[in-house]
Amino acid sequence: MKKFDKERLLLALAGPVIALIVAVVLTSGVLLASGKSPIEPYTLMFEQATYSDVQVLIINQAGMYYLAALAVAIGFRMNLFNIGVDGQYRLAAMITAVVGAHVALPAALQIPLLIAVAMLTGAFWAGIAGLLKTTRGVSEVVATIMLNAIATSVIGYLTLTKNFGVPVGNNQTTGVMKESGWFPGIKLAGGEVYGFVFVAVLAGVLYWLVLNRTRFGFDLRATGASESAAAASGVNAKRMALTAMLISGAVAGLSGMPILLGDTHTYSLSFPSGLGFIGIGIALLGRNNPVGIALAALLWAFLDKASPALDYAQPEPYDKEIAVIMQGIIVIAVVVSYEAVRRWGLRRQQQRVGEELAAAARANAKNADTGTNGTNDTVKEATSR
Repeated sequence: MKKFDKERLLLALAGPVIALIVAVVLTSGVLLASGKSPIEPYTLMFEQATYSDVQVLIINQAGMYYLAALAVAIGFRMNLFNIGVDGQYRLAAMITAVVGAHVALPAALQIPLLIAVAMLTGAFWAGIAGLLKTTRGVSEVVATIMLNAIATSVIGYLTLTKNFGVPVGNNQTTGVMKESGWFPGIKLAGGEVYGFVFVAVLAGVLYWLVLNRTRFGFDLRATGASESAAAASGVNAKRMALTAMLISGAVAGLSGMPILLGDTHTYSLSFPSGLGFIGIGIALLGRNNPVGIALAALLWAFLDKASPALDYAQPEPYDKEIAVIMQGIIVIAVVVSYEAVRRWGLRRQQQRVGEELAAAARANAKNADTGTNGTNDTVKEATSR
């Protein structure tokens, strides 16, 4: 049993480790092909990670990435591809900013209200795709991609000046939220860590508990593995698919809250975009495991926040797009490496089963031979008497 656990751990770690090694090797090859050092960029980025202000930026960014990746992972565990996390979190952030700017309650009520608004908005937008899938058989991939585009148009319309938009210079915002809705952070030497980062950690703990310690989590994973088998055990596959999309959307709605409630306090044209697509890569790298996703989110945030220093390297600057190249290669490599590891693990499992069957056959043959010899001895003894 101990050997099996070690092998399972090895299989779990092999995929992401191989992907990272491949990404580093290929990125270094790109640097060599361009006539630049394949080592110095990594040294510069690791040096940046030693500065307290960069560390704070990495933690804050990782909190947002983590929530987006959790939203994607929930869909993955149900064998659903929620590619609409980007539209869900942006729409949720905009609606939450509007509510926060027009509703003034005590902080003990205002913050829970804003969190609820964000989750309900994200769940509503993802629920549209869930309903289309369960009632009309529309692929969630197609539906969520279309909903991303619709969300962008809805945001553009609602942030017009005649609606909820508040022009600030050349930027179009939703107005500053009431201060009672600002989520308190932790001030460190390098800056302020968003308090919502700890909500992200709590979300990861709940994700693990629900999936691994509840009947609902078991039904979710079982339905994702085989709808027919789950249906045979009494699970309503369509209901589970809709529920998974609603939960995924609700978590996606929280993705923009760290920066909205902890920093900008308004939604504007400069609000971060693309978070949902980054979450897909992070969920893949983390293998839908809350700890793996956390490590992948920190890696992604590190590449994002440490790479700008490459523009200022002396005597010759490096292109900060090196980090983007590495991220893209990681996404491709992780898919390939996971498939290779899966096939290797399947072969190892078949080999173990073959060895166990062969050992059982040898044992049976030995027992049968022993039994025959014992019978012959008994006959000889009786004859002699």
